[in-house]
Amino acid sequence: MFKFIKLIKNDDKGATAIEYGLIAALIAVAAITAMSGLGNQLGNTFNNVSNHMKKG
Repeated sequence: MFKFIKLIKNDDKGATAIEYGLIAALIAVAAITAMSGLGNQLGNTFNNVSNHMKKG
């Protein structure tokens, strides 16, 4: 019984999995934020090109 409790006490696989999950979530949030900003800039660029083509 004491060996089982000692094994559970020293097992940190669950904590490691949670840490990897948190890191993946942070990376996903950063990627979504960056891509959102890039998408807005790209949309503005295409609108500017379209407007200049209509004038010319």
